Amino acid sequence: MLLSMTGYGRVSKEYENKVIHIEVRSLNSKFLDLKIKMPQNYREKEIEIRKQVTSALGRGKVDLSIDIESEFGKEKYSINKKLFTALYTELSSIKSDLNIENGDMFQSILRVPNVVSVNEEPVDEEEWGQLKEVLEEALSKLTEFRKTEGDSLKSDFFIRLDNIQNSLTKIPPFEAARMEKMKGRIKQNLEDNNVKSAVDENRFEQEILYYLEKMDITEEKVRLKQHCLYFKEELEKSIPIKGKKLNFITQEMGREINTIGSKANSSDIQRIVVEMKDDLEKMKEQMANIL
Repeated sequence: MLLSMTGYGRVSKEYENKVIHIEVRSLNSKFLDLKIKMPQNYREKEIEIRKQVTSALGRGKVDLSIDIESEFGKEKYSINKKLFTALYTELSSIKSDLNIENGDMFQSILRVPNVVSVNEEPVDEEEWGQLKEVLEEALSKLTEFRKTEGDSLKSDFFIRLDNIQNSLTKIPPFEAARMEKMKGRIKQNLEDNNVKSAVDENRFEQEILYYLEKMDITEEKVRLKQHCLYFKEELEKSIPIKGKKLNFITQEMGREINTIGSKANSSDIQRIVVEMKDDLEKMKEQMANIL
């Protein structure tokens, strides 16, 4: 089973005279980068919330928003009447002494720090239990989203792997031709330099075999094919697959493709190698988003 690091989950639930809203988003990241926005009175529960998120999501850049909406609105507010009265009295006196035109003192005073404050009630344990359930449901929805995205990635990987395997089947027709071409080139070089008659035929054949062995790409083709099959086997597993493991396989695939290219000595095979590299590069781009 393939999981993407991209996901989204949102859940709202009524509890007594409140509504709990939780929204969680995730993007790709090498580590867990968790940012939490929540009511101030829930800060004491931050460590528990982080543990719950870490256990469910593993890694990724995660934004978690927790909002508790009560029947009084988003929060319960109170006005410091003594401070408001003192400020109003003082400002009215200054306005009168300096003959200042009437302004909106009411709005101005409300903006003064500590005139309006949020009533922070202790976290109710029953409410905390409800919030944990809502958070669990939101994380589950995000995980389902990740599975859906993972299925899309899986389909794309199969297409790329099939392309690479099909490219391998195009190589054999050009292999025999390049061998004969290499033989002919060596013989022609000897003739051009008038040294062919002085060359021992047995030694010449040994040298030819040496160069042909150096050009042989049979092992690389077999290993590349096995890596493709191994990658597909991992994709078909029902348990979550670690992205790092698939990344290691793509590294081995890249090594074999590069070796085939360095041994190719054929423009036709080089073109096939470029096609395989293109598909492998697209796979690597998608690897960054796998959990």
